Amino acid sequence: MSEGKRNPAIRYLLVFVVMFVIIAPFYWIYSSSLKESSAIVSQAPTLLPPSITFEHYANLLSSSDYPIYLANSIVVSAATMVITVALSTSAAYGLYRLPFPGRKTLYRLILLAYIFPGSLLLIPLYVMLSNFKLLDSQVALIVVNVTFAAPFSVWLLKAFFASIPFELEEAAALDGANWLQTLLLVLVPLASPGVASVAIFAFITSWTEYMFASVLIVSDANRTLPVGLAGIIGQYVVDWGLLLAGAGATTLPIILLFVLIGRYFVRGLLEGGVKA
Repeated sequence: MSEGKRNPAIRYLLVFVVMFVIIAPFYWIYSSSLKESSAIVSQAPTLLPPSITFEHYANLLSSSDYPIYLANSIVVSAATMVITVALSTSAAYGLYRLPFPGRKTLYRLILLAYIFPGSLLLIPLYVMLSNFKLLDSQVALIVVNVTFAAPFSVWLLKAFFASIPFELEEAAALDGANWLQTLLLVLVPLASPGVASVAIFAFITSWTEYMFASVLIVSDANRTLPVGLAGIIGQYVVDWGLLLAGAGATTLPIILLFVLIGRYFVRGLLEGGVKA
């Protein structure tokens, strides 16, 4: 076999391996969540459910606090996404479109938030939020999630704002637009792939965050999905059907999000990397 024919085969094999590694866990979660409890713990596992049942999903909605956890996660993730997009677009506009002393230094300092691991900042943030009486509240999670999502979002938007000609802003100013109108009506539409990437990144980061949510939230009424699902695991007995149904229902919104608008996220990352 020639080199030209062998390389495509190797590439296809690598693509298949990567897809298998990514898809196999999701397939096992969803197929097992449709099995009866006896089939889940069977010593001879099967790829397909011997008989399909939705009992675990019904129990998840009726006999657990999953609906409460789901509502909390939606509120926290949506608020984090909206605030992160608003802050990062405004900060990116100020950093990359408005000249002021120390702009380059501030741009380099903005990514310092990622130098320190989140576990190192856990105690200081806990003390700070405790002083502001924000513990055991959704506001605490929103503040923390925005704090960690905003720096990367600002950095990601740099390439998009830097590539927009300044003549467009000058034309908008001649038409009587102020800086906010210029940002919302001119720059944001032109940087829409980057803004979409920021929105998806902030939502997924908040949706999957566990460490801060497990420490800052105490009551069941304010728990989000990752922490709530961890509570399903009992000390001596684990209801695997309920746990698998919870995992499947939790990952489904993220999968649907990527199916619908995932291409904008990938496009934003690729264009941002190339333009940067």
